[in-house]
Amino acid sequence: MRPEPAKPPMEPARAVFRETSASERTVEVPFAHLSVELGHFYPEDFRGGPAALADQFRRIAPWAERSRLAALSGFSGAGLRVSTCLLVDDYSERQALPSPATVIPDLLAAAAANDLVIDYIARESACADEGRVSLAPVVEKALVPDPSYGTNGSRPSVHESGWLCNGLRSQGTSGGPAMGAPARWNPPAENASRRHSIFLDVELRDDDDDGRQRWSCSFLAAVWQLLRLGLVRVQGENVVHPATVDLENLPDRWSEVPDIVRTSSTAAPFCAYRTFSALASTYVPVEHAVRVILGQVGVDPHALGSSIRRARAEGIDLAAEPVDRISYLFLGR
Repeated sequence: MRPEPAKPPMEPARAVFRETSASERTVEVPFAHLSVELGHFYPEDFRGGPAALADQFRRIAPWAERSRLAALSGFSGAGLRVSTCLLVDDYSERQALPSPATVIPDLLAAAAANDLVIDYIARESACADEGRVSLAPVVEKALVPDPSYGTNGSRPSVHESGWLCNGLRSQGTSGGPAMGAPARWNPPAENASRRHSIFLDVELRDDDDDGRQRWSCSFLAAVWQLLRLGLVRVQGENVVHPATVDLENLPDRWSEVPDIVRTSSTAAPFCAYRTFSALASTYVPVEHAVRVILGQVGVDPHALGSSIRRARAEGIDLAAEPVDRISYLFLGR
């Protein structure tokens, strides 16, 4: 027998270096055409019992008719997808909030009494840093403040101070040299104002008496809008995971409730191309702050582009700026 020819030596494995961005991916999320918020509930909203809740939904009900929602969605075809949701504040005054075993059934019953269906109920604390993902810090890191003309870096950044504005802050008159002429006061100025300014300086967070960081209602409401628009990602991954619970056996603690509870088996997707929020008029300043914040968030470009592309495929011309995808109804008490 002839000896087998010797096999050529194997070449050593070569290390391959690749830019991290070359392998980035952004998970897509299912979209409804419109996300309808039926309310943002504080602990005091539950003090009046089921009757007070029913009255609140009664005032909203006429504005939740299918024809109105179709016009808001911008979708003119068959198969309109609308999901409804609401936010419960279990964050700012959690000790005053009744248990989920009481609140969730009361909300569902009050809505049903007015022919409304609540598809999703979310915890506000999950928009902060007490959910599956610490969402508020993620969105804060994505802030890209819009500098005003003449900004010189003398003020701390938003990430240091926790304050974000929509223009140039007023210049104080203190600190001038002794015996010198008084410094001239300069008013604040809104960026891109229409002749006259509407200047707003928004507090995003502060520290409580125990030194713990607490996020403001305005900032959490901005996170909430981004979630509903399906534009929040962490390392490209989706952070919206609605969960079904046993409505007959709800926990007594809000910390044991999923971030977003799916309460309807036929619900359209939680995220949507556009959002519509029906709120009490007391929320006007909060939502003004939300719009200022959203105008300065650097949204994941892949998520943003994907939503525009998919909406266009359904005949919807979607605005490039997230803040322009939001509509409101404010009702007096």
